[in-house]
Amino acid sequence: MTDRPRLSIGLPVYNGEEYLAESFDALLGQTYEDFELVVSDNASTDGTEDVCRRYAAKDPRIRYLRLPRNIGATPNHNLVLAESRGELFKWASHDDLYGRDLLRRCVEALDERPEMILAHTGQAVIDGEGRVKVPYEYTLATDSPHAPERFRSLLFEPGGDDFYGVMRTDVLRRVKPMDSYHHADRTYVAEITLHGRFHQVPELLYFRRDHPNRAERANPSKRSRCVNLDPRRAGPLHPTPRLLAEYVWGFASAIRRAPLSAADRRACFRHLAAWMTSRARPGAGERVEDRAPVDPDRLAVSVDSLVAGREGRRT
Repeated sequence: MTDRPRLSIGLPVYNGEEYLAESFDALLGQTYEDFELVVSDNASTDGTEDVCRRYAAKDPRIRYLRLPRNIGATPNHNLVLAESRGELFKWASHDDLYGRDLLRRCVEALDERPEMILAHTGQAVIDGEGRVKVPYEYTLATDSPHAPERFRSLLFEPGGDDFYGVMRTDVLRRVKPMDSYHHADRTYVAEITLHGRFHQVPELLYFRRDHPNRAERANPSKRSRCVNLDPRRAGPLHPTPRLLAEYVWGFASAIRRAPLSAADRRACFRHLAAWMTSRARPGAGERVEDRAPVDPDRLAVSVDSLVAGREGRRT
């Protein structure tokens, strides 16, 4: 690894001690090694700091930052991006798992396809014990050469975890930092795809963990989720209707800012208008982990066989 790593991984965390060691093991055990791992601890009150310092002492690729107060999940996500030094960037979650070849396959895909700005892999949702709960077939048209088609697909098609793909950092520097209204991550990814195409590596290497303490489960209402994203959303100036209006405006603003032709911009606004007037489509806006569970025995893949460092779980 050089003094300036090729890839930066940003891992924002708050009270993540239960699964954090497993995620560290999976990331540090990757076959691609030229990366830094920027960890920002959002003033955790559990054993997160101890886990982070223990791993940072063992691996110089980890840069551990501890914030004096909880600034919220969204500012913490933006912080790890601001602290990154690599030409490529990936967000990581403290409770997810990663196949040992995930980084290598995504970096190779971007090197082989300079027209692509993001690469991700096949995905599945796992439960608290690491068992596959929901396999996921990616159907979004984010590889289309036409920006309006990519945008339309992100509006109408269910699922998609491209937020956790490997991205070109210079593109992320050109888009508006992520906000904290309802589903702000969706408008953020939509703006990214207006800048270029995504590539999906056809291998199951990303495992998103669903458990009772996951932010979406622990904060079931729109208001509570947004307060978790940014404590400043707790005041009376941020009622639910405003959070929803900001969500819609987020898409419109992304279209206005993106480097599009006049014709493509008009097409994107038409897709947005159609989406706003037709929310009855089955599965519209559905997140993959909210679908009906399936029998994990039907999958011909073992998470243990794909993820590095599983022997270190919950240490």
